[in-house]
Amino acid sequence: MRFSFEPLTLKTRHVFAISRGASDTFGGALVRLEHWGLEGVGEAAPSPYYGESQATVMAALEALKAEIPDDPFLVDELHERMERRMRNNPAAKAAIDMAVHDLIGKKLGVPLHTLFGFSAECSPRTSFTIGIDEVRVMMQKVAEAAEYPVLKVKVGTDRDEQVMDAIRSVTDKTLRVDANCAWTPREAVRKIAMLEKFNVEFVEQPIPPGDVPGMKFVKEHVSVPIIADESVETSADIPPLAGAVDGINIKLMKCGGLREAVKMIHVARALGMKVMLGCMVESSVGITAAAQISPAVEYADLDGNLLLADDPFAGVLVKEGRIVLPTEPGLGVRSRR
Repeated sequence: MRFSFEPLTLKTRHVFAISRGASDTFGGALVRLEHWGLEGVGEAAPSPYYGESQATVMAALEALKAEIPDDPFLVDELHERMERRMRNNPAAKAAIDMAVHDLIGKKLGVPLHTLFGFSAECSPRTSFTIGIDEVRVMMQKVAEAAEYPVLKVKVGTDRDEQVMDAIRSVTDKTLRVDANCAWTPREAVRKIAMLEKFNVEFVEQPIPPGDVPGMKFVKEHVSVPIIADESVETSADIPPLAGAVDGINIKLMKCGGLREAVKMIHVARALGMKVMLGCMVESSVGITAAAQISPAVEYADLDGNLLLADDPFAGVLVKEGRIVLPTEPGLGVRSRR
């Protein structure tokens, strides 16, 4: 099996800002695996929050090269080898995992949602993210998102009420809110009480991770559902949150790929939690990979590719806000260049 990788740098149309930082340039990597005369592709979209960068991803991929089995079907063995080699670097592992699954799907002649046993007809609507900015710019972003019936608004500033009031004045769309760990538990209760008048569907990660009692305190004192994101990286993080949140946000770049993501869905379901599939700023390679398992979840926030100035790949589509999965074998992505 031939393994190669290269840096991939993406730029967004607008500066993308959340409560802890802002950028319009995101560096990752593209992985290619060749076997059986077929090519599988995968993407790493690292986040500094989880200790990864383009440089660490490139170094990790070089180190993990020797751990890829000759037989692409040995996915469990692949993950065991990668975990033995390095415990962290989930974005790098996710890229290899995607490429292997792309190869398997192409070899078997089926799209990945079929391989995992999911119906494309059950795919959810995706939200479109409105990043933190000047109020007038956020309003411009809302106007640009006219075709998307669900908006996710980033909050965590002293202008949150002003922003939400401005957005609600021009739209009756479903609104979700993401604080990205911006508040203390007591702050979160006060802020969410304010947000309730804007009829938000749920609030994502109101407080920093690691404070399960704090998250439970928030949940018990608000009427809006609470979704954990930064608090949940892999399936091992889910059981301690039972009763403290209403649902979890799974990202391939946090958990290390499709295999672990599907496991997380099952664990969350067993504990009575709802599930959301999220993303980083990614091209259509990473977004399409996550979209392939989206029929198994209630919520999707798979818009990283929609924020780009120039997506180098084409794959999953969004029509009237709903995810439309490719019918081609494997991931179903193609290069635009």
